[in-house]
Amino acid sequence: MSQSTIERAYALARSGQCQDFARLQQRLKDEGCRAVDALLGSRSIRGHLEAICAASFKAPSEQPQEVE
Repeated sequence: MSQSTIERAYALARSGQCQDFARLQQRLKDEGCRAVDALLGSRSIRGHLEAICAASFKAPSEQPQEVE
């Protein structure tokens, strides 16, 4: 079973891959998630996702490099 748009939004926010809400929103749309704007439009969900993105984001230079 695939994740819902909201579940995917929270997973991406926690992953540290999205710097802010706008980039998270665009990533979801790029992945083909449906009704992104409508589902994430409430102030409470947006605020929560923004806070998670800010706390979790790691710039590419901060992410651990794999040793070959």
